[in-house]
Amino acid sequence: MARIAAVFPGQGSQAVGMGRDLAARWPAAAAVFDEVDRGLESDLSELAWNGPEEALRLTENTQPALLAHSIAAWSVLAGAGLAVGAVAGHSLGEYSAVVAAGGLGVADAARTVRLRGRLMQAAVPVGEGAMAAIIGLDDEVVAAACAEVEAAGDGVVAAVNFNSPGQVVIAGAAAAVAAAIARCSALGARRARPLPVSAPF
Repeated sequence: MARIAAVFPGQGSQAVGMGRDLAARWPAAAAVFDEVDRGLESDLSELAWNGPEEALRLTENTQPALLAHSIAAWSVLAGAGLAVGAVAGHSLGEYSAVVAAGGLGVADAARTVRLRGRLMQAAVPVGEGAMAAIIGLDDEVVAAACAEVEAAGDGVVAAVNFNSPGQVVIAGAAAAVAAAIARCSALGARRARPLPVSAPF
């Protein structure tokens, strides 16, 4: 069995221009973007490749765009004969993993994650919530910093994703996340930065 695993990324890893060079160079990658565009009945590839960033950041666009980019890259690697023994994904990346494993077509997956994104955004209006990555502090320190911010009345914020030891993602009300970033920075975080998302997930 192949000893390589493919792990697909989640929301927050998007960037304007993602997949453009890939699609220009490999027909298999271009075909994925075309299929997603047809499945969504929109020009999502144009948004992913040329922005604007504010529109790409909206979760109903971010999720299918990241899925399209992930599967475009996967199609190139699979076409080159890369032997992969397992697939997995972080949050949204789970859908890319299911497509890579043959459990769902890319157009169906794109429609599913667009709906997922719309429902997630409906929970918190754009601009009212935020997320941030905190790197270089123990999980307990980050959780305590969030609790301090909440106790000070800045709003709801919590440690929500424990990606690895020393890498925690926080989410909550925009003002509370900003206050928690400042608190974690003061506590010695190597990095504390907002994530490019349109709601706290």
